[in-house]
Amino acid sequence: MDQTFLSLNEGWKFHLGDIPEAWYKGFDDSGWQEVFLPHDWSAHLPFDKSYSSGTGYMAGGIGWYRVRFTLPEAYRGKQVLVVFDGIYKKSRIWCNSYHLGKRPYGYSEIVLDVSDFVHFGETDNELTVRVDRTELADSRWFTGSGIYRKARIVVQERFGAPLHGTSFRTVSLRKDGSAEVEIIQELQNLTDQESVSGMLTARLLDGEGQEIFRQEKDVCVGRNLISTEKLCGVVSHFRPWSVDSPCLYTLVMSLQPESGAAYEIAREKVGIRVMHFDAYSGFTLNGISMKLKGVCVHHDGGTLGAAMYREVWMRRLLGLKGAGCNAIRMSHNPHMPELYELCDELGFLVMDEAFDEWENPKNKWSTGHNVYPPKHEGYAEDFPEWWQRDLETMIRRDRIHPSVILWSIGNEIDYPNDPYCHPMFTSMTGNNDANKPAAERQYNPDKPNMERLSVLSKMLADAAKALDPERRPVTLAAAFPELSTKLGFIDPLDVVGYNYKEHLYEESHRAFPDKPFLGSENSHSYAAWRAVADNPYISGQFLWTGIDYFGESGGAYPNHGSPAGILSTAGFKKAVFGRRKAFWDAEPYAGLVVVEDNGEDREWRRRFCDYWNGPEGEAVELCCYTNLDRAELFVNGKSLGIQTERTENGAFVWKTVRKAGCVKVCAFDAQGRTAECTLETTGEADQLVASVWKPEDGCTAEMSEKPEVYQVLVSLLDGEGRLVPDCDTEVSAEAEGGIILAMDNGDLKDETICDAASRRTCEGRLVIYVKPCSEEVKLVIKSRFGEQEVTLA
Repeated sequence: MDQTFLSLNEGWKFHLGDIPEAWYKGFDDSGWQEVFLPHDWSAHLPFDKSYSSGTGYMAGGIGWYRVRFTLPEAYRGKQVLVVFDGIYKKSRIWCNSYHLGKRPYGYSEIVLDVSDFVHFGETDNELTVRVDRTELADSRWFTGSGIYRKARIVVQERFGAPLHGTSFRTVSLRKDGSAEVEIIQELQNLTDQESVSGMLTARLLDGEGQEIFRQEKDVCVGRNLISTEKLCGVVSHFRPWSVDSPCLYTLVMSLQPESGAAYEIAREKVGIRVMHFDAYSGFTLNGISMKLKGVCVHHDGGTLGAAMYREVWMRRLLGLKGAGCNAIRMSHNPHMPELYELCDELGFLVMDEAFDEWENPKNKWSTGHNVYPPKHEGYAEDFPEWWQRDLETMIRRDRIHPSVILWSIGNEIDYPNDPYCHPMFTSMTGNNDANKPAAERQYNPDKPNMERLSVLSKMLADAAKALDPERRPVTLAAAFPELSTKLGFIDPLDVVGYNYKEHLYEESHRAFPDKPFLGSENSHSYAAWRAVADNPYISGQFLWTGIDYFGESGGAYPNHGSPAGILSTAGFKKAVFGRRKAFWDAEPYAGLVVVEDNGEDREWRRRFCDYWNGPEGEAVELCCYTNLDRAELFVNGKSLGIQTERTENGAFVWKTVRKAGCVKVCAFDAQGRTAECTLETTGEADQLVASVWKPEDGCTAEMSEKPEVYQVLVSLLDGEGRLVPDCDTEVSAEAEGGIILAMDNGDLKDETICDAASRRTCEGRLVIYVKPCSEEVKLVIKSRFGEQEVTLA
């Protein structure tokens, strides 16, 4: 039989709180809550300032999950796997009362062979999962709690392939337009025969299902052994995968035993592409030089919590692409598999990251951002025993994706005093040292020596390279290269990532002339981008961040997230979105933002908005961000002059006062290219308009006819159909034939419980997430503007 996938996302029972006897099959769970996956129990509980600010003032605890399922008699004798895409964290799993094992790391895929423990026919099987998230200050961002990603059953022949046993790489793109490719397939023999022989076949299919490549090989695998088979060949007619044209092919691997019919053992989407990092010329894709215009993202979905969906990520990624973004850094852990699939389909380059912490714990601020004293919960206690298995799990799962171009083995492990130090620096002050006593900034020989990190860096880098047949470059995100680079920390790396250290690029390039460099984490500043754009040896940057996220909360409660993104948690473009588009996009563009004078000297802390409503006579700056050479501003038709000199933040700036009406900027250059942007004072809101989000025509990602989640966009408009950003109102919703998962307005100070079916708009907008449960789904939205019905399906 072909490899078969069965969803395991429905019919779960959940209990919050510890019940030690709930592991066995006969336990009575009739009083438990019915839930479906993905499920994040933290997102269903109130915010509370007694919880950790680092993880967004959201609750944890211990949770139990149980589900029943049956397997057809036809599956008897097959290999049966249970796969969880992620459980946060410290999970233990039982099948029919048999303990299968545990997984401390909350971001790793969990694959369990239950072949010897399941029943076939009409007898029920039971899976039980215990999740321990009692450590609340275990991270510097929101983690979620529970089985927050999907689960499935995989059924396959015992003479076949281990899960994720297929890899594909492009050896070269030839001058004649063909490509040399290599496929490596692992085979396993779990039968009772001493050896099994057969024919292994690899086929590449185009979008119409036409075969463009085929290779076959005779194979023989001993009992309980894994054999690694290599198939090589040339593809003559194809389109390469690129960020602008992410062409994918279907790789079908099949096996025909000497006696019996052929069956599929793997089916994967692959891309034909070559990429290279050079120490002097930077990054090339298919021989074409380009800059990585990347953003870092965390895994949460705002009020959805960690229980994210493909459609939500699709909308977010398309928004980022509109700013010229072409790369994603998976901060600081493996993400859900659907996100990598979308990056393949939409043309994003991916830095895949394994860990934020190695064998010693980092400071976790629990009462505000960088507020002393810290706590020290987290992955460090499990790293020595589990790092190799967790790293292997990430690379084996993700190495098939053409979007993945870098393996990152760690983030900011070399923070000074956190906890590593060295006698070379008698006193070290890092980003995490606010309110820290002076004595703790001094060198202390009893603290771990930073030289240890060089040993661990080599250990992880060597392991990553051995796991990937394509040998993608290995990198990490260095926080204190002033010291760590002098100790061999970056020596094992193929590409070196620096966090917020643009001033060291030139010096490090001279010191390490054979090392390619990039910005693994960068501020929004114009200077940080120019350090990339003006230096060919810097491959790119990853902006912190692309999207606002829960956790790492600065300021006082109720603020429960970071506003660092160019998109809000609700997926709406923020005022700073246009600035990034002006820096990154190639098409002529001009964006206009209003910067209010709130007394802040630091530009990044001042309030940006992209509307012209506000107090008459208020002193403001009008900033035009454009990729053209000059710009002219008009206030109610009157010119305030042409600007040709940009500020240090890359803007053309005019100081004025707010006057009701219209402001317009016209940008242009010597080549005759033009762009303009207009902001208007709107009238009072007099209508609420709701629409179901769909990708625009030409989107290269697959969109299901019946999505898992509908995203209903709600806007407050005036009589002329303009968004009214300063007249918010309460909105409630009821779903017929569906479930309202959450409503999100992007306000990180909104204390409304995440899954509430009522919420105020923020700057005139919110999004409603609806899960369909029937063929017909209707949403009734109520506000002070009346009642509106929206048909979803």
